[in-house]
Amino acid sequence: MSQPARSPQSPLVSPRTLVLLGMIAFTVIYRLLVHYAAGGMPYNFTPVEAMALFGGAYFADRKLAIGAPLVAMACADLVIAFSLPASQVSDWLMVVPVIYACVALTAFAGFALRGRVRVWNTLLAAIGSATGFYLVTNFFTWATTAMYPHTLAGLGACFVAGWPFYQHGTLPGTLLWSAILFGGFALLSRRWTLLRLTTAH
Repeated sequence: MSQPARSPQSPLVSPRTLVLLGMIAFTVIYRLLVHYAAGGMPYNFTPVEAMALFGGAYFADRKLAIGAPLVAMACADLVIAFSLPASQVSDWLMVVPVIYACVALTAFAGFALRGRVRVWNTLLAAIGSATGFYLVTNFFTWATTAMYPHTLAGLGACFVAGWPFYQHGTLPGTLLWSAILFGGFALLSRRWTLLRLTTAH
């Protein structure tokens, strides 16, 4: 007697993915709070890089791992764009692709953590992601704008100007949110076994 066919469980609707998407949705809300708090919270102290790293490590679907953080950013950016003065929109649009590329690369870094999520591995990945974001975005600012002379001294000045945003925003923010997300998901996985699904490699 043949067994009835079982319909495969879609990773898009599994409890595990719903938890992950809920965490990504939090990114949108928090990023908007940072933007509209007008200095009430450290600038760049957002969970965006941590979310991309987390998604890369745990989303079974790799396309979803890259796409979900980018969609979360796009949702927040659409709201932010309407609040910017017209004179700032063109400059903002110029740097957006670079920021998104950094977030996508962070998701790729998260792929290296699949099946190997350990404290030190995650710590190194978080530091590397935050540092890479700082280096790439500041280099792009120096290379494509007239804010700094296109000399080594100008490049150094650009990195110095961006250092406080890295020191007090991107780096501690990525470390803190990575600890919360990876640690929180580990605790949830102990409570709900459905979350302990092996990610696809």
